[in-house]
Amino acid sequence: MIDIHSHFLFGLDDGARTIEESLAMLHMAAERGTTAIVATPHADLEYHYDPAAIAERLGKLKEAVNGAIELHSGCDFHLSYENIQDALENPRKYTINKKNYLLVEFSDLLIFRNTQEIFAHLAAAGMTPVITHPERNALLRQRIDEIEAWVGSGATVQVTAQSLTGGFGRRAQEFSRQLLDRNLVHFIASDGHDCEHRPPRMDLAHAWLTENYGESVAKALCVINPGAAVAGEPLEPVILGVDRSTRRWYQFWR
Repeated sequence: MIDIHSHFLFGLDDGARTIEESLAMLHMAAERGTTAIVATPHADLEYHYDPAAIAERLGKLKEAVNGAIELHSGCDFHLSYENIQDALENPRKYTINKKNYLLVEFSDLLIFRNTQEIFAHLAAAGMTPVITHPERNALLRQRIDEIEAWVGSGATVQVTAQSLTGGFGRRAQEFSRQLLDRNLVHFIASDGHDCEHRPPRMDLAHAWLTENYGESVAKALCVINPGAAVAGEPLEPVILGVDRSTRRWYQFWR
């Protein structure tokens, strides 16, 4: 499995605090079946995004894990005016593996009315927005039709692994299923912050998807699509899944 959203880089945000915690998270991920993982420190009003510090710490961790798991850089990009302007001027600064997929985190307090326009500007600059964990955002849970419109215009969606298994509560779990049933999920990622409360594990979500939607869907969302994001490749239709609640067939994308 490939995890495109994780806060395992030590001392940069609210994730791992020490290099020992970083290594514990990476070992946990590897032991549970993750073969590649993306470091995505926050870029918001609280945490400064420092590419030089990220590269330096990522280098130390790559040396320490010695190939046990593949490490890449990215960003948990808060959708703010300042960040948007900087990303437009530096299109590969925040993206996954310096390619074209950009994790976009919405505020819990405000959804911009011109989000569609913002996404269009990002796309014109060569970036594909990846809406992170909408199931955990109370405002986005009320806007599934808008999410569908954004996806129809080229945005993608990432759901948190623990949301599928109930780790973020019933509402997050139910909305995750709504998104899945409307073919609005492209990636599952751990959004790991530590080894205890928010672990960097993909295996339980993969098992849940296999049980509820089938092995091919689990592979598409946990392996194929994330791999395409790391490689900077376009997502292509690959398989059909089935919504077991309605027996309606629908298409998943990679």
